[in-house]
Amino acid sequence: MYFLTTFVPYYAPFMRMLTVIMMSLLLLSCSEAKVREYALEVVAEYPHDTESYTQGLFFHEGQIYESTGVHGKSTFRKVDMETGKPLKRLDFDKKYFVEGSVVFGDNLYILTWETKTAFIYDAATLEYKSTWKYPREGWGITTDGKQLIASDGSANLFFMNGQFALDRKQLVTLNDRPVRWLNELEYIDDKVWANVYTTDEIVIINPKNGKVEGVIDCRGLLPKSLHGPDTDVLNGIAYNPQTKKIYLTGKNWPKLYEVRLIEKK
Repeated sequence: MYFLTTFVPYYAPFMRMLTVIMMSLLLLSCSEAKVREYALEVVAEYPHDTESYTQGLFFHEGQIYESTGVHGKSTFRKVDMETGKPLKRLDFDKKYFVEGSVVFGDNLYILTWETKTAFIYDAATLEYKSTWKYPREGWGITTDGKQLIASDGSANLFFMNGQFALDRKQLVTLNDRPVRWLNELEYIDDKVWANVYTTDEIVIINPKNGKVEGVIDCRGLLPKSLHGPDTDVLNGIAYNPQTKKIYLTGKNWPKLYEVRLIEKK
């Protein structure tokens, strides 16, 4: 009893100091974990084919490529940015609804939607190589240079090798809630950017833990004056690593935009 009564007066101040330190660290951690919010500044605009129901958009060696959907209209295109017209075009059978696309290694990978089929082409020549049975619905696909990263419209990202063998599945969350409808993907500065289907938002995801670290508000990117009868949702993110420039478009949009992020205060 003597030990306790003499020890407590010395122990209590230490505990109070430790509590203050721990609370400070917790608040700092919460501050660092705050989801950043961004608006867009349009830097430049380019023509975009209004017949392109954009599903995949990416750069490879300075050249922009695009895959487009819809049964009977699905294509893969090597695009002239200045005109929006295809320099080379692959057309697909009407049974296929083409989705995301990406170059990984020496191969071009093109996903399809409900048929769960993936096509592989030679990245340099665009010559057909093989057809694969894909294990889920194809939506978006990108790469970190080491593996393929894909979405299927759920709140999950799928990390795979070049033969579509699954390495891991990662749930994507925003403030601990799943973010569903992940669609077109792009890998930018060690993060995965994803269009959220049917919305005007892009989420910036930490691929290591699936946490959304940023949300980009893209409302009004395409002015209402440019909307036509077939204009559909925002979809299409392309990053040119040679210039560090980012480009956005949408399904059947008349414009492709070079954009810059502006953090909201």
